[in-house]
Amino acid sequence: MAKAKAGGGSGPSQRQLRVGELVRHALAEILQRGDVPDPALEKSVITVPEVRMSPDLKVATAYVMPLGGKNAEGVVRVLAKNARFLRTEVAHRVELRSVPELRFRVDTSFDEGQRMDALLDRPEVQRDVKGGQE
Repeated sequence: MAKAKAGGGSGPSQRQLRVGELVRHALAEILQRGDVPDPALEKSVITVPEVRMSPDLKVATAYVMPLGGKNAEGVVRVLAKNARFLRTEVAHRVELRSVPELRFRVDTSFDEGQRMDALLDRPEVQRDVKGGQE
């Protein structure tokens, strides 16, 4: 019988969040130090804003973005090509029962935030917001 997750089962568990943050810190450190032996990453400054863990903690999806957002898809491809090396490096830095498989995706949260800001700045939205305050 499966154990029900507290809080109705919506969203990641505390354990997923904690492990994701540990993996995120390890990846960020590896990338910041330039430890990946791939010339395609030598001049790239890459941020890792989030790592999401699968419920069984076997897969870590790292959301990444190169500084300035240039060639994000290319950076993701290079990171995926070096996933085995990165997984080994994460294993050296994070004490886990099993090291998750690493997957990489372009982080689009900044773009989504800009889209929301643009929506909130629209005159009809501003009118509604100001109308509710008077």
